[in-house]
Amino acid sequence: MNNTTVTASPKPNKKRIKNDRGGAKKEEECDAEAWDTLSKSFKQVQSVLDHNSDLIKQVNANHQSKIPDNLVKNVSLIREINGNITKVMSIYSDLSFKVSNIVEERRRLKNGGESKLESASNES
Repeated sequence: MNNTTVTASPKPNKKRIKNDRGGAKKEEECDAEAWDTLSKSFKQVQSVLDHNSDLIKQVNANHQSKIPDNLVKNVSLIREINGNITKVMSIYSDLSFKVSNIVEERRRLKNGGESKLESASNES
């Protein structure tokens, strides 16, 4: 099993978007938020997967030992592995939601609309 961790280097990309309402150009860090979100989520997932890798090694060692107490310990280890898989699924689900919102926000800004943040502050 390979324990190599691959991470993407965030490369913020500044992009100017013309706001049709005021004609003013608004500078926005388009990729920074997306990269931060991706990076944070992937680091969380990698951490959980690394922990699962260690747990799996322990389960294998316990199994090979054939010692009854070690085999009993495997039950809780396998439950923890399953719980960690659920955590990974949850992190990816949250990531999908966040990235969809970022893409939607970028499209809204590109088409000259207000961001949700601007709309909320204008309503106050």
